[in-house]
Amino acid sequence: MTFRDQIPWLKSIELAVLTYHETVDFPADEKYGLRSQMRRAASSIPSNLAEGYGRGGRIEYLRFIDIAMGSLRELQTQIEISKRLGYLNSETLENASDEVGKVIFSVRRTLKSKDTN
Repeated sequence: MTFRDQIPWLKSIELAVLTYHETVDFPADEKYGLRSQMRRAASSIPSNLAEGYGRGGRIEYLRFIDIAMGSLRELQTQIEISKRLGYLNSETLENASDEVGKVIFSVRRTLKSKDTN
């Protein structure tokens, strides 16, 4: 099994691709602003999950899961800003980010529970 088989990674890849699609029509002056920040945050989520998984240890994986969750929260904040600015009208990106958060949190909770066993 590799990181590519992990549901959090698969879901976060889908979120990153969706983020790219949803930000295509942002205003030109956001090319290096909000659009770029959202794309970097979204692509950082699966990247950190892959890196953490590749480290081979549970503690390291947990650390990178926390970093991925930070990037997810960053993206969710940027989604909200984009909605308030009228750049996003759909709930699709928000719903996808919520789903990714639940999946990552579930894996994190399972790995953390091994601390008490």
